[in-house]
Amino acid sequence: MRKLNLKSISLFMAFTLLIGCNAYKNANKTQKGAGIGAAGGAVIGGVIGNNVGKGNTALGAILGAVIGGAAGGYIGNRMDRQAERIEEEIPGAEVTRVGEGINVTFNEDAGVYFDTNKSNVKGTSATTLDKLAAIFEEYPNSDILVEGHTDSAGPDDYNMQLSEQRALSVTKYLIAKGLSAKRFTTKWYGENQPKGDNATKEGKATNRRVELAIVASAELKEEAKRSTN
Repeated sequence: MRKLNLKSISLFMAFTLLIGCNAYKNANKTQKGAGIGAAGGAVIGGVIGNNVGKGNTALGAILGAVIGGAAGGYIGNRMDRQAERIEEEIPGAEVTRVGEGINVTFNEDAGVYFDTNKSNVKGTSATTLDKLAAIFEEYPNSDILVEGHTDSAGPDDYNMQLSEQRALSVTKYLIAKGLSAKRFTTKWYGENQPKGDNATKEGKATNRRVELAIVASAELKEEAKRSTN
């Protein structure tokens, strides 16, 4: 998580941010959303979301969607269950519960990968995405951001195009399984958001990935507010 610039933030927002960072660090517990007040949650979501988003837009999307309070706890409970299902069905996926959402990373070792210079979904990748589509169908009140990333091999513009093709390929595959296109947002970043060291073979493999941010839909947020009032 990037260090935040607090110089331009008021004392109140700095205090609120401190609470939010603690909630973020303990994000794998069901009550992470309920521990933040609704107004504070909005501040935290915006401030942390914007800053994390500079280096990890998936986390930024999740934290930027925080509503906090009891409604946040309600959403968090449902995200706990969905995260558990993903871990059960797709053991290789890197699943992280963050705030009121889920961050899922797939790389060559985690079930979704592509042949060199290719973007079509096939083989093990198709099997993994079939399982993921079934889980998304079980939890229809979640929206999904799909991100494409590459390693640093090749020209910048080529990597940007390749990450676009791969992210769109994953999105289209999931929609073809019967999921609503309205649930998906697709973005791509080429080599600009590495998770590993591009100087090593292992690091490059980590960077060739598709990353997901799973957040509450507008319908789930309204359900949460109604149920906790």
